[in-house]
Amino acid sequence: MSERRPYRRSMHRWWLRDPYFVRYMAREMTSLLVAVYALVLLVGLVRLGQGEAAYMGWLQALRSPWSVAVHSVVLATFVYHTWSWFRIMPKTMPTLFLGGRRVPQQAITIAGLAAAACACLVLLALAWGAAS
Repeated sequence: MSERRPYRRSMHRWWLRDPYFVRYMAREMTSLLVAVYALVLLVGLVRLGQGEAAYMGWLQALRSPWSVAVHSVVLATFVYHTWSWFRIMPKTMPTLFLGGRRVPQQAITIAGLAAAACACLVLLALAWGAAS
């Protein structure tokens, strides 16, 4: 009897062969950056709890040129991450019907973006109202 080993498909960078999986992996990698940035904000909250001097030190660290550059990259990454999730939103929810017709996926994406923009504007208005 021969000692033939079973075929094992290589798992090395398999996702690079299909554009769908490249987008999927990019979305997943950006979620790691979202988690890391949540930790940065958590450090800010801890510093706030430690007193004004600690919080001001944290804010000063965020004002450094290196930090501003990192935040620019983080902003671009977050915009991509948000856009990619709004694009897959219609695929993850039940099919919607309006007036007996199926609502197109693009309309669901646009409605989600519009709702998010409205929520951001309301929160911004509330923040400006509270600041004045």
